[in-house]
Amino acid sequence: MAEYHVEKLSPALGARVTGLDLREEVDEEIVAGLRQVFVDNAVLCFPGQKISAQDQARFAGFFGRVDAGFRPPSYQLDNTNKKRGVMLVTNIRKDGKQIGSLPDGEMHFHSDGAHRDVPYRATTLFAIKIPSRGGETLFANLANAYDALSGEQQERLEGLKANHAYRYDLVTRDLNDDSRTDLNRAVHPLVKTHPDTGRKALYLSRLMTQTVVGMDKEESEAILLPLFDHIEKPEFVYAHSWTPGDLVIWDNRTVNHARNDFPADEDRLLRRYTVSEPD
Repeated sequence: MAEYHVEKLSPALGARVTGLDLREEVDEEIVAGLRQVFVDNAVLCFPGQKISAQDQARFAGFFGRVDAGFRPPSYQLDNTNKKRGVMLVTNIRKDGKQIGSLPDGEMHFHSDGAHRDVPYRATTLFAIKIPSRGGETLFANLANAYDALSGEQQERLEGLKANHAYRYDLVTRDLNDDSRTDLNRAVHPLVKTHPDTGRKALYLSRLMTQTVVGMDKEESEAILLPLFDHIEKPEFVYAHSWTPGDLVIWDNRTVNHARNDFPADEDRLLRRYTVSEPD
């Protein structure tokens, strides 16, 4: 049986897992171990992999129901095209059109699928081509952020829900306007309990969270804006600098992520599979 080694990535969250070649079949005992390591660390990096799309899909399936369809490039997306599965995260263009399904440059903190009634359980991302600088992915531990609130603050948030909205070509919250009809929308509690750890975590993000349900804009912003700043504090964040061959998986139920900008004249190409909750 293959052996693997687990090493912490940061005090905030995350672990590096080495010793496995994910092109090979992995037995159920190892899969069970990886699931527990995932629950314990929320972000896992498997460096030095040489996996195909099929290998990545098989790996993603260790952690839930893998979304294995192919999402078309962003210029072909509209509000009726909601196919889930593999997408390219890239700034590369062909004939002037972006070949990937997510925008370029910087992207604010968010949780994948928060604009859906049932968000993605996890996301996997495999690095194929990386620029010489920039493009780091930042991961924020929302359970630690919740624990750091005062008891009074925690009590204030209990029972509150928030509106989330997004479309795949939007990179800032101000573009997710409540008046727009072309956005996917969902409502979620501001505090969620993780089904595996039992820990409470904040569930909101600077990119996708619009308003607190039942509050006017001013009252809502008075709650949300300080929380955005709180969950992005350095003590809750791990910044991952990518190397080609890195395969990373993160838990959207307790982690927000963001992306730093990178040189526009350099290529960045990663392959993404999401993991959904069982039907």
